[in-house]
Amino acid sequence: MMEKGDSSQKLYKRMRLWEFPDQYVVEPTDGSSGSCLEISRVDGSMKLIDEIPHCSSLRVPKIRTIFGVIGILKLLAGSYLLVITERESVGSYMGHPIFKVSSMKVFPCDHSLKNTPVEQKKMEAEFSALLNVAEKTPGLYFSYDVNITLSAQRLHDLGDESKLLPLWRQADPRFLWNNYMMEVLIDHKLDPFLLPVVQGSFHNFQAAIGKDIVDVTLIARRCNRRTGTRMWRRGADTDGFVANFVESEQIIQLNGCTASFVQVRGSIPLLWDQIVDLTYKPKFEIVRLEEAPRVAERHFLDLRKKYGNVLAVDLVNKHGGEGRLNEKFANAMQHVDGDDVRYLHFDFHHICGHVHFERLSILYDQIEDFFIKNRYFLLNEKDEKVEVQLGVVRTNCIDCLDRTNVTQSMLGRRMLEFQLRRLGIFDAEETISTHSNLDESFKILWANHGDDISIQYSGTPALKGDFVRFGKRTVQGIVNDGRNALMRYYLNNFVDGTKQDAIDLMQGHYIMSVSRDMTATSQKGGIEAIASFPLALGLILTGLFFATLSLGRVRNDVWNLLFSLIWASISLAIAALVKANGRMFCNRPRLHQSRR
Repeated sequence: MMEKGDSSQKLYKRMRLWEFPDQYVVEPTDGSSGSCLEISRVDGSMKLIDEIPHCSSLRVPKIRTIFGVIGILKLLAGSYLLVITERESVGSYMGHPIFKVSSMKVFPCDHSLKNTPVEQKKMEAEFSALLNVAEKTPGLYFSYDVNITLSAQRLHDLGDESKLLPLWRQADPRFLWNNYMMEVLIDHKLDPFLLPVVQGSFHNFQAAIGKDIVDVTLIARRCNRRTGTRMWRRGADTDGFVANFVESEQIIQLNGCTASFVQVRGSIPLLWDQIVDLTYKPKFEIVRLEEAPRVAERHFLDLRKKYGNVLAVDLVNKHGGEGRLNEKFANAMQHVDGDDVRYLHFDFHHICGHVHFERLSILYDQIEDFFIKNRYFLLNEKDEKVEVQLGVVRTNCIDCLDRTNVTQSMLGRRMLEFQLRRLGIFDAEETISTHSNLDESFKILWANHGDDISIQYSGTPALKGDFVRFGKRTVQGIVNDGRNALMRYYLNNFVDGTKQDAIDLMQGHYIMSVSRDMTATSQKGGIEAIASFPLALGLILTGLFFATLSLGRVRNDVWNLLFSLIWASISLAIAALVKANGRMFCNRPRLHQSRR
């Protein structure tokens, strides 16, 4: 443990990183009088020092400015320092500046690897390569002055003693993206270096309504308990934590008043998954169905503790593969439904189709009583609490992206109108659509929000985003949806396995060892050693090209009919091989699961 420490709880906002051959030194340069942090490049050990080490012709350091220490990650032999090298100011939250991570960099502390066995060096290299993927993590936000893991209501309700604590101790650990990576720094009591980072989204705008200026902010906070990529993280775990769980908070500030409205989204809280096998839509696999009621009960118990009353809006199809999930979810909810939890199914595709999203008004009519009864958070000009949000709407579809975002934007719009009437800005019949500048800005706000959440989970912007952005479906929007759907297919099958490994490594969800299956696969020869999706696709397209060419010449030479049949057969055989051996071509996660 360290004896030295800065008595101030303020975070360092700007630092200088000195890269010596044998150590890193992080020096505060924002006017603070705190000590420097020295980190060994041999084993990652650290201590506070009062002066920068001596520089000489043999010890010439590289120097760069950094804007925060994200944490330290320990792998098999070495440790790795993660820092923010570029930031972007994106707005303010409760009067305090908010920044987005524009660039972060990993610095290895792995000189001890020189004395490790060759096999361990090889494994360390594989794991450290995953950190290069992690450096590109999108949607990371932070503040030096305010706790952005908490909603405005929870932030206001913090006790005086809690408000004096360092930001990382105030934080909701669910939404602390670097929670695991901060552990080493926490153990060393390095509070001024402990910068809480949230993954999600942050957008805001100002609009004039007559003589009044309304400031609207929309924040997303992604939960770290079951984080991951679209096909590799589905459903819930046995503790009830679900994939793609995101808290969305819409905040308005107007004439000294502040109003906040929170919604949540998350995967269907059952044990289910989709095994990637190169088909466009893999089958839904429901695992250990007998545990469904207990898992759902745990999930909603946690929601009740954190948000109060819960209305679960299920948007999936009633028929087909989604229909099976809907049926099992509805059955599990019979054990959970009560005075404070309500379940409602709304078949989005059946009722709204692919263009008539205005029919979501049918859904609103069914939930309006819950919506009005559970209110929103409101502070008056004196910072006094006038209203409290008593419950939350939990929305899901299959991915909790496209249908969910369209629905949540509708609820956000209704709530904003409700709040503006309460504050005396709108009359009883006035709506957002009657103010073109407010209407356009609001649509863009929610469209960007949906795109950010979707990119983090699926790798592409949200589908159906044209309706959120423009209020109607467009030809260009439908074309974009087709392109993004194909891109999701490619990413799910050939990229996201590695990305999932990187996420699990950063979050401390998995131990660092290569699985038996992966080791065995890497030793195989023959076609499995050289098989890849681009090769298979190239062979299929080549076969189809020659088949078409031969068919065009059939009238001149009957042999061309035979050649066209041969080429077509080869193409079909390769396609069948790809489908049958989908796992061979898929980019699958390689790390063993190990709950922390």
